[in-house]
Amino acid sequence: MPPRDNPTARQVRLGAELRKLRERAGKTAREAAGMVVTDQAKISHIEAGRIGVSEDRIRKLSVFYACDDEPLIEALCAIAREHRGQHWWDTYRGVLAPGFLDIAELEHHATTLRCLQSVTFPGILQTEAYAHALFAGVLPSLPENEVQARVEHRMTRRSVLERGDDEAEPPRFEAIVHEAALRMRVGGREVAKAQLDYVLQESERLGLTVRVIPFTSEDFIEITQTVMYAGGVVPQLDTVHIDTPFGGAFLDAVADLERYKALLDLAEKAALSVEESRIFIHHVAREL
Repeated sequence: MPPRDNPTARQVRLGAELRKLRERAGKTAREAAGMVVTDQAKISHIEAGRIGVSEDRIRKLSVFYACDDEPLIEALCAIAREHRGQHWWDTYRGVLAPGFLDIAELEHHATTLRCLQSVTFPGILQTEAYAHALFAGVLPSLPENEVQARVEHRMTRRSVLERGDDEAEPPRFEAIVHEAALRMRVGGREVAKAQLDYVLQESERLGLTVRVIPFTSEDFIEITQTVMYAGGVVPQLDTVHIDTPFGGAFLDAVADLERYKALLDLAEKAALSVEESRIFIHHVAREL
């Protein structure tokens, strides 16, 4: 099977974790290749996420790397078992840019989600009209079919909060939004008010909290970054997603994880309580 041209962020992460285990054990790619009876180039492709790896090889390599962290090994094997076409976002492959699929995949597999938003609401808390207004305002302008595909994809992402008894538990979701996001009249007065009402409604969902950083806060001034911290099934699979005007980025270096965890903790301390935030959002909605 030829190497993948466009591995998903999760496939890349599997390879990266195997590389970390190898390097921590002080083993070379050539030595790893000898252990699983393949060539060095294939190990390099595996560690780059460009080709898949079997559960059997993951377990053999973990023994060779002296890794006895069974929860981590099981988590890596679970990623190896996944296949294209298994999840709803695969229907958008070739329709939307890969980054859209990667963010849906990240949310789906997360056990916890913490986000910080400065001027818009988190994607999975957006109404259809609000999301449409955002995508329709992109420059250069997008064709209407592209706007509709992005909106549909964003609406389907909300299903991660609605999983039933026969599926994995929904991730605990903590959203911290700046007052600026509440007051931005995205799509006009009616769309903005409906968005605020929807957030209030969703904030009553079990395991979901929304907290507001008011303009009057003197303790938090870093509002330039849109951050989502996704907790993995094991801490080693925690991931930060940064959204920028130039595209999103996935970070998993320990230093990055610690830095953004500290940023979110600081934002949480500066935010109103959950109940105060509900009251605050309600007042802003009444002003519209």
